Amino acid sequence: MLYWLFKWFAVAPALRLVCRPWVEGAENLPDEGPAILASNHLSAGDTVLLPAMIGRRVTFPAKAELFHGRGFRGRLTTLFLKSIGQKSMDRSGGRASATSMDGVLEVLEEGHLLGIYPEGTRSPDGRLYKGKTGTARLVLRSGVPVIPVAMFATQAVRSRFFGFPIMRRPGIRIGKPLDFTRYASAGSDRDVLRWVTDEIMNAIMELSGQEYVDAYAISVKTARAEGRELVAATAPRPGFGRPVPPVPVTLSSGSSR
Repeated sequence: MLYWLFKWFAVAPALRLVCRPWVEGAENLPDEGPAILASNHLSAGDTVLLPAMIGRRVTFPAKAELFHGRGFRGRLTTLFLKSIGQKSMDRSGGRASATSMDGVLEVLEEGHLLGIYPEGTRSPDGRLYKGKTGTARLVLRSGVPVIPVAMFATQAVRSRFFGFPIMRRPGIRIGKPLDFTRYASAGSDRDVLRWVTDEIMNAIMELSGQEYVDAYAISVKTARAEGRELVAATAPRPGFGRPVPPVPVTLSSGSSR
């Protein structure tokens, strides 16, 4: 209930009035049923704009640390995230990450939309970076369609009125669904996971028009924080030169090897 109150009576009206956002390709969103919305990630505004501007509810996994905040501000953040139905995602790896993925999968099992940022973090310079294969694992486990999404101009800039930071004419472009169910039995095949991830990232690139950098955004950010400059090569497209993996052959119950 709190989600819809925030959306229809606070966030969406305010965005339309102040920021005047635009949306293209809304017809590519299913009216019902589960799907994964895979988007580029320019700023924190992405997570506000996308759910506010489409009719259906969108749930984004949030860092597990945000659900264990301390002090008044931390507890308030935790309460807000839980109230609007956000899911905790543990990024530490191992069993903890696997368990938190089960919680994220529940969103899809219940027939809802799940928002994902395959880059794993915000772009450090507005370009599109290499996607992490955790997205592909989620796609293959769930078997639901992937809808590529491109966000535009979601970075906040100071307005002429009182100097408040706002988004100026931000936009959303939604692409046609991608189907990877033919690779569902591939399991943890690294070649398949990398290819699926690259195909998702390429669809996002074609929608956004961003230059593609064949490196993880977090690596670039870490290098900068350490005072180093990571020279990352660009590529015509994600997975450029990588062959398409063969579709796994599944044997029927009545066949023999």
